[in-house]
Amino acid sequence: MFQLHATEGRARRGSYQTARGTVQTPVFMNVGTQAAIKGALSGDDLREIGCQVQLSNTYHLHLRPGEDVVRGQGGLHRFMRWDGPILTDSGGFQVFSLAKPRDIAEKGVTFASHIDGRAVFMGPEESMAIQSALGSDIAMAFDECVANPSPRAYVKASAERTARWLARCKAALERLSQDGPVNPAQELWGINQGGVYDDLRLAHIETIAALDLPGYAIGGLAVGEEAAVMYHILDVLEPAMPADKPRYLMGVGTPGNLLEAVWRGVDFFDCVMPSRNARHGHLFTWQGVRNLKNEKYRHDPLPADEDCACPVCGRYSRAYLRHLYKAGEMLAMRLGVMHNLYFYNDLMARIRRALEEGRFESFRNEYAARLDARI
Repeated sequence: MFQLHATEGRARRGSYQTARGTVQTPVFMNVGTQAAIKGALSGDDLREIGCQVQLSNTYHLHLRPGEDVVRGQGGLHRFMRWDGPILTDSGGFQVFSLAKPRDIAEKGVTFASHIDGRAVFMGPEESMAIQSALGSDIAMAFDECVANPSPRAYVKASAERTARWLARCKAALERLSQDGPVNPAQELWGINQGGVYDDLRLAHIETIAALDLPGYAIGGLAVGEEAAVMYHILDVLEPAMPADKPRYLMGVGTPGNLLEAVWRGVDFFDCVMPSRNARHGHLFTWQGVRNLKNEKYRHDPLPADEDCACPVCGRYSRAYLRHLYKAGEMLAMRLGVMHNLYFYNDLMARIRRALEEGRFESFRNEYAARLDARI
């Protein structure tokens, strides 16, 4: 399913075949947690701005509207009118970041809903059942994401339990695939854990790689550690990751993070940062991060980014966008999110071109620091 077309050092230019089309990698997945992009972008908008893969969340959709509702509407693709590939996160991260109090056991996790406080149980089998009902193309394994740093003994026990949970996820999805699934081509990806401990990370990837899954993610990073620590873990893991499978760095990150992680062999990314920042007036550009709420843009007739070909930069001025933000108009969020997601998708397209042409190292050196800097 995964083919490599070019490499430069550890960086990889590839493609990944799904039932709903081929994904060109490296790729950034646009985050529609609750089957919608925050900022009022539709499936048609996503196609216009170059989105390849849309990501939704098991935990949130289970609580609201419920996977039975989504299945009754024909699955997540029909529900949200998106015909491209969809990846569903398992809910593990949200259980451990949003759901408190919680009780973690071998069977799974009992927690209080962050919406109404009701008790909810989720384990590997429950997560797979929900994702099967949603009908995503890629279902992520149920795992525990621990904060960094955490005590070594706890991280070791947690990673070992996550590996056991993965085996149960695999068995559960295989059973569900025989029972009239929404998406017969749905596949399971595993998640590497182990905190910031090199040996635990390596032991864990060795264990889960033995299951020969279609893809593998790197979880539990960008959760408290410095970027240099994250890059070190990627350096340690890269030689041990299956070379013929896609690699997904979960929840990361800034444009600079993406460039550095591609340099270290990562293929898939997702992050709420572009949409979240846009809703507050912070737009990513090829010159750096621009805060459009600043007074200096009050009379500025230029687009947010003169080097951007998105629908927003082609029509609207910085002065108009600033006015929308300052006036609290909903259109500000929509246009800002559209620009930022276009920028991230365009960044990945330019990375792919640079890899094809053997100039990614110079591209990374030119932009890694610049794109994260505030103007």
